[in-house]
Amino acid sequence: MILHAAILGIVQGLTEFLPISSSAHLVTLPQLLRWKDMGLAFDVALHLGTLAAIISYFRHDWASILRSFLKRSGAKSDVDGRMLVPIIVACIPAAVAGALLDHKIEGLRTWPALIPTVAVVLMVFGLVMLLAERVGKKNRGIEQMNWIDYIVIGFAQALALFAGVSRSGITISAGLFLNLNRAAAARFSFLLATPIILGAGLLELAKLLISGFPPDQAAPFAVGFIASTVSGYLAIRFLMGYLARRPLDVFVTYRFVFAIFLLLASQ
Repeated sequence: MILHAAILGIVQGLTEFLPISSSAHLVTLPQLLRWKDMGLAFDVALHLGTLAAIISYFRHDWASILRSFLKRSGAKSDVDGRMLVPIIVACIPAAVAGALLDHKIEGLRTWPALIPTVAVVLMVFGLVMLLAERVGKKNRGIEQMNWIDYIVIGFAQALALFAGVSRSGITISAGLFLNLNRAAAARFSFLLATPIILGAGLLELAKLLISGFPPDQAAPFAVGFIASTVSGYLAIRFLMGYLARRPLDVFVTYRFVFAIFLLLASQ
């Protein structure tokens, strides 16, 4: 169980932030490998781990946003308090969709056609990413964003509820379609993801507090938290540096390779 916790923690951290879909990996790999469900406590550990990773990496951005919003002096930055309300508003579509569809989406985990469906979604939204790279002019920075950008990217984030889409993949793609440069699209994608990951983590934590923490879950919880935090931080750091110089094409290729693997493995 400890080994499984470490592997799933690393997978969660990497795939939550790289545009290859964490849900596509976390719902299909345990099923293919016939691993038993790790339980609610472990899900909480993964949520908290990825939350720790994203807050740690973007701590200066969030400090600048919150200080400026509270009208206190802060370091000069291209993100300030004016972005806080737009970020919160842009999270509403995903929050509402999650509240309405959470139980239905969870029920799909046992759907017989889950794996081939996820494979198809991986390929379809891989093509969306590829198209965004080719169409977007990439001539706008994060400081040039407006309410249309916030709303469009916010609705795009709601699509990530479906396994195979990828939150970072669809929000970065939406940013590229809106002519943001890659670095700006990725940066806003992660700033937008922070409240969503925080909300999901708190919701799962509340469920855990109601049901109680199983004594035998302490070790998997710790391992999963540490693994997802470290791998998540490294994934964000890598992606931000990578997208400053290179396109999304390599991730599109990976999505297709993984989709083909899933189709073959599910036969």
